[in-house]
Order: sequence, then C-alpha cells, then structure tokens
Amino acid sequence: MAEGREVQWVEIAPEQAGQRIDNFLMTRLKGAPRALIYRIVRKGEVRVNKKRVKVDYRLQGGDVVRVPPLRLTPREAVREVSDNLRDVLVGSVIMENADWMVLNKPSGLAVHGGSGVKIGLIEALRQVREDISFLELVHRLDRDTSGCLLLAKSRDALVTLNASLKQHAMDKRYLALVSGRWPARKTYVSARLDRFDAGNGERRVRVDPNGKVSRTHFAVVETFEGATLIEAEPVTGRTHQIRVHAAHAGHPLLGDDKYASRESGLLSQRLGVGRLFLHARSLTFPEPNSGRPVTVKAPLPDVLEETLARARR
Repeated sequence: MAEGREVQWVEIAPEQAGQRIDNFLMTRLKGAPRALIYRIVRKGEVRVNKKRVKVDYRLQGGDVVRVPPLRLTPREAVREVSDNLRDVLVGSVIMENADWMVLNKPSGLAVHGGSGVKIGLIEALRQVREDISFLELVHRLDRDTSGCLLLAKSRDALVTLNASLKQHAMDKRYLALVSGRWPARKTYVSARLDRFDAGNGERRVRVDPNGKVSRTHFAVVETFEGATLIEAEPVTGRTHQIRVHAAHAGHPLLGDDKYASRESGLLSQRLGVGRLFLHARSLTFPEPNSGRPVTVKAPLPDVLEETLARARR
C-alpha cells in the first residue's frame, strides 16, 4: 500500500446509518481486501468525527468519515470480476425486490474474500450491481455448498432479517447425499460443535461436549445402494453443522473433503461425485416490510442431478 491522491471526507447519509465501518469501507475502497481495511482502521488512518473507532463501529447518520488515500499493489488488490463470473452472478438471481435478493450460489465460490480468497461473492456482486448502494449478506453458505443465499439491499431490511434469523423464524432446507443407509427413525442429531485449527491455517469443526449447542433435523428423501438422499433442516447455524452432524451419525456427505470416511470417499469416487453434495434447496423467511412468509427454491445443479442418476442405476 502506498499513499496517493487525497484524503476523502464522507458524510454518512440516513440510509447508510447502522452499517459497520469495515463494510462501508469495503464498498468505498474498491479492490481493498478486508485485512487491509482492518489494518488502516486499527492504525487510526480512518477516523469518524475526527476520532478513532473500532472495525465493528456502526455508522450514524451525519457521521463524517475520514477515508485515507490508498494505492493498492497488485498483490493486495481484490481481483476484478471476470466476465464469466459476472455472467454467473447475473444469472444466479432467483428473486429480488427493493429490500432483498436471493441468489442460487454456485459451488466453489466463497461468500466473502479473505484468507487467501481474492474475491468473494459479496465483493463480486457489489462490482456487478453498481446500481445498489447497500448490499450485505444475511447469512452464509460454505464455499462448496450451492443454493439459496439471502442478501439485504437496505440497512432496515438487514436488521429485520437478522432478527428473524436469530429468532429461528427462517426455514432453511438442504439436500445432501450421504454414505450408507440413513435410518428413517433418525430424525435429528443434537451434538455440541467446536471449531478448531486443523493445521496449515485450516479450520474445522468437531463434536465436543464443551462446544456450542447444535441441532439438525433430518428426513430421508430417497435411498440407493450404499447411499441416501436426505433433507437437512439446521435449527442452529453453526459452521459445517450439517456436514459434521451427518458424519457424527456415521453417514458422511459424499464429496466432502474435510469430514469423509474411507467408505464415503470410495463411494464418492465410484459415483463420480466431483463436489460436495450439499445444496440449499429452499429458504422461507418473513418479508421485512409485511411480515408475510416468502419461500424461494433453488433447483438442484445439473452436476448433482447427474450424480443421482448414476446412483439410481
């Protein structure tokens, strides 16, 4: 990073109030990675009303933000959206109105940049949809998971949708293909989960009695020789929850490179599973203004349909 050009003084408009300073700067400083944003805030290069703030400070209407001049080296800069990714994102919008948007997130795309990821879905979408002044994730999906992802297009909508999420007023349903025959009587798994460092900076999750309370409902959709298609409904929203709960039950997800067993790995190879078989197929949430339930469904990707066709054979 090097200094260049001029300091900007930005007054926060009422519709921008409540936004975290780091998210505001991510939008304002196009191409700046989140780690760099955190660094300039910690060093005091960013000021609000001439005072230092922390990265989780929430802006108020009328705040004046000092935005320092940045010139990014190629190594630091967030990658520009490729034409291919731009087309994918534009074609992934399932439903949208003035306050929110639901995407059918493609597998392999992280929802946000960081930890070696130069560009995530949210950063890319902000470049693609320059007509939207406010765009934030309401929840997250694992990088390799596809399906329904909800984003807020206004601060008020984000606050309302986050409250619905915390109150368990959202219904999220996933399809997963697991190893073995899932018992029809096993309708839920309740096991505490704890995140840990698996080495090389990789974070994983394990069942631990000292972990956070976690619960997932399961239902059998279709059975095959050596595998079961299940519907999973997470009651809590822990990292890798469905994947770890299924593995804990003795039925790891196919295509899972983190929590596979020897048997599930061999079955994944035999069925030609080229990605994690986990898809957020439906999402129901209260519409922020009316409170009426909205249900959005994401079709199963062709590559997963082809896997099921092979399993049926």
